[in-house]
Amino acid sequence: MEFKTDAKTNYTLIQPENGALSAKMAAELRQKVYELLEHNSTNFIIDLKQQPEMAIEAGSVLLDLHLQLYEKGHSMVFINLQESVLQSMKKEQLHLSLNLSPTLVEAIDIISMEILERDILNES
Repeated sequence: MEFKTDAKTNYTLIQPENGALSAKMAAELRQKVYELLEHNSTNFIIDLKQQPEMAIEAGSVLLDLHLQLYEKGHSMVFINLQESVLQSMKKEQLHLSLNLSPTLVEAIDIISMEILERDILNES
């Protein structure tokens, strides 16, 4: 699986190529995030606009990745979900744990707020 990446100051945008969000794609996405962590990327926006559907197994991989990143003080937001992907996430109640955003601008705002929160908590 190929991913387009675009590194910015506070986040890295990752866009998977076309195809369903399968467990295999989710595992490859997790591997890509780990590789980017080694190159000093810390916060991630995952653009799922080209994924028309999601396998249930993929959801557990994404949730696990999300939790691992947050434990290390990083952020992850998913954007541009197709309606069928959003419904799959809601069915599995992933929308209660994952950061989901309709647009890139809102995802950047979420990451900015989380960076600010971590900075404030670290000062205390």
